[in-house]
Amino acid sequence: MKNAVHFGAGNIGRGFIGKLLADASIEVTFADINAPLVDQLSHKQEYKVKVVDTECKTDVVTHVTAVRSDGDEIIDRITHTDLITTAVGPDILDKIAKTIAAGLEKRFALGHFKPLNIIACENMIRGTTHLKKEVYRYLDTSYHERADCLVGFVDSAVDRIVPPAEAANDDPLEVTVESFSEWIVDKSQFKGEVPDINGMEQTDNLMAFIERKLFTLNTGHCITAYLGNQKGYKTIREAIADPEIHTQVKQAMSESGEVLIRRYGFEPEFHAAYIEKILNRFANPYLVDEVNRVGRQPIRKLGPDDRLIKPLLGTMEYHIENQALLRGIAAALKYTNRNDPQAVELQTSLTNHGVSHTLQQYSGLDPDSAEVRQIEYIFNQPD
Repeated sequence: MKNAVHFGAGNIGRGFIGKLLADASIEVTFADINAPLVDQLSHKQEYKVKVVDTECKTDVVTHVTAVRSDGDEIIDRITHTDLITTAVGPDILDKIAKTIAAGLEKRFALGHFKPLNIIACENMIRGTTHLKKEVYRYLDTSYHERADCLVGFVDSAVDRIVPPAEAANDDPLEVTVESFSEWIVDKSQFKGEVPDINGMEQTDNLMAFIERKLFTLNTGHCITAYLGNQKGYKTIREAIADPEIHTQVKQAMSESGEVLIRRYGFEPEFHAAYIEKILNRFANPYLVDEVNRVGRQPIRKLGPDDRLIKPLLGTMEYHIENQALLRGIAAALKYTNRNDPQAVELQTSLTNHGVSHTLQQYSGLDPDSAEVRQIEYIFNQPD
């Protein structure tokens, strides 16, 4: 049986990537900083995943264990593993790069020459390519050529809604996920044999799928959250059930979708069906996904390569409709959450410097552009 090291034993790690690996008869070692979680996983060596759609079912994931991601044991695991995956969040990738580099050095020093593939399953564009740069910063230069030959850094696009949930039946390891999942990998970046994992789809045009997910699921999700926040809704399901929000979110995804259709040649009718599927996912009655979870870190979400500004730039490039996207960006600027440092920083910037300066600072938009003027107008309208 093959084995994998997966960094990140949180809900996404257990409910999405870890489950797909285990379902493919791969023994999974989770690596995490959370000591109680590591102890529970290493003791039980299994956990439950509740998969919810029109019906609910519970699967038991087996052949798993866990180690601390900051200890010596993880280095030994990397030395012998067949695959490394991550679901730690973009901010943590840089922190685990040093550990991965140390594991690779020991692996090479021991004379292990079988190929190893590393896949960062993060909500970011070309996350594994970013991780590779960080790993090579720490990897002794004498091993760079060997790593080039033996280690595949495989970019991926991932999509599955895995909201935080209270432990069911006093089981802290149980996690709830939606039935839909998508894990697409760049097949050109693998070294050696590509692992046979049901649910991992290979493509030679990854960027099309990365932007499809970013411009549709991510764009629609956060606009739902920001519009919902304005109306006082607590969950995504409550927000998307509001007819006005539903209409605006669907229109925003249609505008970003037109960019995808023109850029990558997606069939319009199939993309329209994809949008409807996502809207139905937001309304899943079994998923309690909080507005503040989806809307958190608004400064990151307003970045020039992220889910709001990048599709807007696409509409500007192709000279197509973007009014719903502009409304979504204005709603993001209005997002308030005193427990979110980025939301607090954003509101402080708006108070001190105004809309156009704030958008220029965080999004790179021209403060004199027609789009910024329209966003500012919408922002200044009463809710």
